[in-house]
Amino acid sequence: MTNRRKFLQGITALSSLSLAGCGWRLADVRANANKISGQRDQLYIYTWTQYTDNQLLKTFSTQTGMKVLADVYDSNDVMLAKLQAGGGSNYSIIYPSDYMVQKMVEKDLLIEINHERLIGLENLFPRFQNPTYDIKNRYSIPFNWGTTGIVYNSEILKDAPEDWDYLWQNQEKLKKRMTLLNDVREVMGAVLRMLGYSYNSQDETQIKQAYEKLKELKPGITAFDTEAWQNQILAGDLLLAMCYSADAIRVSRENPKLKYVIPRSGSSLWTDTLVIPKTAPNTDGAYAWINFILQPEVAAQISLRLNIATPNLSGFEQLPINFQQNISLFPPESIIEKCERIRPLGKFDEIYERYWTQLTSS
Repeated sequence: MTNRRKFLQGITALSSLSLAGCGWRLADVRANANKISGQRDQLYIYTWTQYTDNQLLKTFSTQTGMKVLADVYDSNDVMLAKLQAGGGSNYSIIYPSDYMVQKMVEKDLLIEINHERLIGLENLFPRFQNPTYDIKNRYSIPFNWGTTGIVYNSEILKDAPEDWDYLWQNQEKLKKRMTLLNDVREVMGAVLRMLGYSYNSQDETQIKQAYEKLKELKPGITAFDTEAWQNQILAGDLLLAMCYSADAIRVSRENPKLKYVIPRSGSSLWTDTLVIPKTAPNTDGAYAWINFILQPEVAAQISLRLNIATPNLSGFEQLPINFQQNISLFPPESIIEKCERIRPLGKFDEIYERYWTQLTSS
């Protein structure tokens, strides 16, 4: 997959983060941190652009005595390539997406997490305590989750899109005013769902059908884009964009006329996680960071300030009611049941890539 969920660089700082209710946890964190000397008083993390927050890093540093330095990426593949090339030896925490966790485990890049060193794992929603992509959270701890769907300008498009086929039915109205993600598995997967197939189909006949449908739509598509659409739809240049829920929430806060929908035939469900690479120079610091993020108070404030869906049930319960009831962030079970997680498909991924290259290069 290519670019994934990148916000604009100027993220609102996580001010007024209240940690008054979690001193006992921070005392444990501080006790561990005091054992760290030399280079181990620094914690390097490698994360998505929208997950960096200077105030959050500062709060952790104040409580633990560890200085946190964050590098950012906008692609799982970029992150993986850097690690495999030996450029990730400084990082003790990385934030891969669910399917990438599976790939990293297969490549023997991650340590198995010692749950005895964790405080607050029971705070997670049950579905995140034993996720399909990482049974019993052996290698990862969930940080954020969401869906893929459609954001549209409700002032101009009076009839809300209900499914992916809306793009084909309204192709003339949307011509050169809509974008799709620059992501082969998301785009092909969405069309596969529309056709009644799985997001993770391994039937080349079905992949070809999805490709042919996309060929019909391509003349009306402005671009395959994961980032620039946000400014364009806010400026009124676009009417509709395929996007990740976290990005949709951000633009809808800037312009409430922009609405987000999850197509009724289904979409993808994704989770971004925290993992510890085998090359981590500061595993004590890594566990301290994970325990910090697992605190309900911290999880709630991250969710509020960064407009992301927390997998932390105890943190969710501390959110304002209107935030809890935002179905774009926290869709009901009836919608989640129709969504699929993208899975690595091994050599079959090459089939997707072949059709994608034909689509995007023609």
